[in-house]
Amino acid sequence: MQSMPDDVLRDYLIAPEPGAARLTRRVVGTDHTGAETEISVVEERPLTIFLNAQEIVTAMTIGDYPEYLAVGFLRNQGMLRDDDVVTKVEYDDDLEVVVVRTERQTTYEEKVKKKTRTSGCAVGTVFGDMMEGLDKVVLPQVELRTSWLYALAHKINTTPSLYLEAGAIHGTVLCHQDRPLVYMEDVGRHNAVDKIAGWMFQEGVGPEDKILYTTGRLTSEMVIKTALMGIPVLASRSGFTAWGVEIARQVGLTCIGRMRGKRFVCLSGEERLVRDTDPDSVPEESRKNRRKSAE
Repeated sequence: MQSMPDDVLRDYLIAPEPGAARLTRRVVGTDHTGAETEISVVEERPLTIFLNAQEIVTAMTIGDYPEYLAVGFLRNQGMLRDDDVVTKVEYDDDLEVVVVRTERQTTYEEKVKKKTRTSGCAVGTVFGDMMEGLDKVVLPQVELRTSWLYALAHKINTTPSLYLEAGAIHGTVLCHQDRPLVYMEDVGRHNAVDKIAGWMFQEGVGPEDKILYTTGRLTSEMVIKTALMGIPVLASRSGFTAWGVEIARQVGLTCIGRMRGKRFVCLSGEERLVRDTDPDSVPEESRKNRRKSAE
């Protein structure tokens, strides 16, 4: 298990726990030479989410922060409104069920019937019209300093994580300027984003000055979720899809991709980018902390 140096973790409100026994399992196999080898693999388990008395969805997840995942999923699907009062969030570990209870009576029979499978890993699902509400989104036109991007990339990529421990997982980090705040991981990037949305909703944290960093691709799903959460900046180690870029430009989301070492590409929001750091002064990414762009 990797050590967790204080200088890396001190900025985080929530950081990954790669050593948590429930999140990974040791599995024995053979390598390319035929020799026996033992590695850590990520656990995957179902979590059924209820909103009051209605069953909404069963998600495949690593199993940490189930309450935040449930609240965030409902929030990002438009089933929890800004003015909703959540009276209780009940998690039953044995049944692998989360029930989110609200003061408002809810019913989403028609919405649940209309599902769209997304391009996210682990088969993400969204309900209703994916574009619903985007025409009303007005994102803050905040500046983004390249010094923040470089600092965030270094801090996040050197943070001990499940990815570095076992791979096969996505990470998403809520940040403020050059400080990473909440780092969530899951088998699907949509789950990791939903956990952050749930944390923000439960803790009353505003989105207007935040950056969302992800290890996954900047697809339409990721752009839509970020915009509907009200976060004005989305950054990734990975690449873009054309529809993702189109939507980012439509809603005024600053979109940064292919962030590795001193390199990145901005395909939306260039006018809000403040280049306050000479790229030549930024060291190349360490090989031991390098991640595959598709993860």
